[in-house]
Amino acid sequence: MSYAEVFRKAGRRNGEITLQRMRIFWAVAHSETLTKAAKQLGLSQPTLSQQIASLEAAVGTPLFERRSNQMILTEAGHFLLRKAESVLRNMQELEDGLAEFSDGVRVTLRIAGLSSMLRLVLPPAIARNHELFPDVEYDIHDCAPPDILEMLYGRRANIGLINAGAVASASTGFMQVPLLEDPYVLAVPKRLELEGVVHTNELTPEAQELLNRSIRFSFGSAHSEHVQEWYADLLPDNRPIASTRGYGDALALVRAGMGVCLTPALACIMDSTLTADLNLYRVSFPPRKIVALVPTQYRRTQPYASFLEALQEASASLKLPPMMETPPLLAGG
Repeated sequence: MSYAEVFRKAGRRNGEITLQRMRIFWAVAHSETLTKAAKQLGLSQPTLSQQIASLEAAVGTPLFERRSNQMILTEAGHFLLRKAESVLRNMQELEDGLAEFSDGVRVTLRIAGLSSMLRLVLPPAIARNHELFPDVEYDIHDCAPPDILEMLYGRRANIGLINAGAVASASTGFMQVPLLEDPYVLAVPKRLELEGVVHTNELTPEAQELLNRSIRFSFGSAHSEHVQEWYADLLPDNRPIASTRGYGDALALVRAGMGVCLTPALACIMDSTLTADLNLYRVSFPPRKIVALVPTQYRRTQPYASFLEALQEASASLKLPPMMETPPLLAGG
């Protein structure tokens, strides 16, 4: 069946602009592909296409240009997106406000975040918020950045603790609450001492071999390319010997003497024993700017507003692990 036929049939069946269809439209508009939008919403792709066609039939004009699996907003689509975001924001405020008057109903804060933030910042923030709102429950998800965004777009999470660099500028409807800056370090085994080293030929052959092996975090994004550029610029003979999905796994390999790892400093204190066998050298690599990504209405709505303040307080009191100065070898030009 062609798109035009689906459009006409959808219009005959139901010409309503429903709240559910606006939520589906919003998710598709913020997704790169229909496949990703379907995953976020937990719907099949045919069902998603049918719902979008029904909405377009209701408004009387196409909202997307179809290019393979991509959905590009038309001018009408951009107009509806602005209006839909306002409607959905007001509806969420209504639901949250009414929840405060519901006897026996417990509010659940659904949080998706990076492992380091969940382990180091979240516990004291929850403890502080519990004093003010003891009936609040917490649903916590340890996720990679793309999954955090999917959960936010799919409304399976209220708050995302994420690196601001992973957030597209088009994330309309969300606001970023700054939490902390997490500098990068080069983590190396304790026996590899780089203080004052200008060139690798000053090291022993064993030390050179160790420095030229790296364990890298498999991120699947521009971040990985940036890491590759850093190694190519400062340690051109370095080659990856392993990739992991978590910094903890990468650091365990470093502790075992398998190589070195460019890592956020916070990852090194997720386990209090991690730094005992490591030297952490500051490097000229952009820090992670960790933010709480939340729908705009939560900045003013309790218990979300107080929880965001608790996150900021916990972040401000967090102490980074001891870091050594950048050796000349890693300073670059």
